[in-house]
Formats: sequence, C-alpha cells, structure tokens
Amino acid sequence: MKHIEIINGPNLNLTGVREPEVYGSTTMEQYLDGLRKAFPEVEIGYFQSNVEGELIDRIQQVGFRYDGLIVNLGGYSHTSVALRDALLAVPAPKMEVHLSNIFAREEYRHHSLITSACRGMICGLGLQGYELALRTFI
Repeated sequence: MKHIEIINGPNLNLTGVREPEVYGSTTMEQYLDGLRKAFPEVEIGYFQSNVEGELIDRIQQVGFRYDGLIVNLGGYSHTSVALRDALLAVPAPKMEVHLSNIFAREEYRHHSLITSACRGMICGLGLQGYELALRTFI
C-alpha cells in the first residue's frame, strides 16, 4: 500500500469557508473523505498548520518514509526558503498544489520557491488538484 501525505499550509484550514468564490465551498475534511473512498488502495495522511516550523517538522517526519508528498504551502510557497530546503532534504517525491491559479492573481504570487523542489505543480483546478497529484504517485 502506498502512503501519501497531503501537507497544507496557512489558511487552508479555512477551505470551504474562506473566499468560496476563489477556493470553493467544500471543506478539506469533506474532500478528504471522498478522496479516501475513491482510492482505498492508498493510505492518505493529512496535516495542516499555520506555523512554518510545524510544516518543516512534518515534512521531515514523513518525507523519509512516505511514497509521496502533496504540498500546498499557501502563502509560504512564495516566501519560505526554509520550507524549500526541508523539501529538498527528504527523498520522497513531491507535487505542489494550489487551489487557485497563482498566475492569475497578484504578481507576488507568480513565483513559488517550492516548485523547483517538486516533481511538478498543479494550480487553478481547486480541490481536484489534490486528486491529480495523487494520481501521479499511483
């Protein structure tokens, strides 16, 4: 059985509530229930934190043991060298996901420090981006 971890950063605990016109109205918990039912052959872990150090700790905890990491580090994607370094330090393959199209938003969101530490990036497809990332590991 494959073990895949979804790691979400700041404000993603508000998915389904915060700006539903941008991020949708489905909560992450609702989405994860459906994803786990659709892919029973994969153990899908989930971690979310608004704290950069906690995200780094989690990447280090699972990045040596799991078969893949799906990361949506929110605003930290554009600012955190430390999270990029943590991703580079672990051997698990990584996929970056963003719910919104970061290239259609404010200019400061157009560059992600995380992308070059990942196999690829999926953005602008809402929660479906997590499923597409998961499929790359199956």
